[in-house]
Amino acid sequence: MSPWVSALIAVLVVVALLVVKNRFVGFATQKPADFAGKGPVFDMRQHLSGPILCEGVVYGPTGRVSSRFVADIVGTWNGTTGVLKERFRYDTGMVQDRQWTLILGNDGAISAEAPDVIGTGVGRVEGSAVEMRYKIKLSPEAGGHVLDVVDWMYVMENGTVMNRSQFRKFGIKVAELVATMRRVPS
Repeated sequence: MSPWVSALIAVLVVVALLVVKNRFVGFATQKPADFAGKGPVFDMRQHLSGPILCEGVVYGPTGRVSSRFVADIVGTWNGTTGVLKERFRYDTGMVQDRQWTLILGNDGAISAEAPDVIGTGVGRVEGSAVEMRYKIKLSPEAGGHVLDVVDWMYVMENGTVMNRSQFRKFGIKVAELVATMRRVPS
């Protein structure tokens, strides 16, 4: 067998293994049903209401911390429609504002819109977790790329929300975010 055929076979095996791993193992393979019946129950109208302090880090494609941030979030709800106003302050001094509009369905479904989200994000709340999937367009300063986002939030027994998000371009993970969200006592 020629060396180039051996190399091609090796590359195909590696690609096949990566496809299998990404499809059947890891973060992106979680499903909301995995959290059915697990408590405490994530009530978005309760856990994402009022003033919230969010602290987190963003990891780049190599797994190294590329950015840190603190955000102030204010959540307000009118029935099943919520608005989350976010103000992120990054370690670089950059400030970013985003406003989400969330609509909760009676079956646990969630739809979400924000100015930098392409189309409507979709999600589901089940037990102690929330999953959201959406496409986000980065600011021109951040390259203007459109990324696919898988966003999971888990409510802890003390009411703190843990957030983990992965950002992908062409199926390749380019960033990951880990953050806590705690309601600010009034």
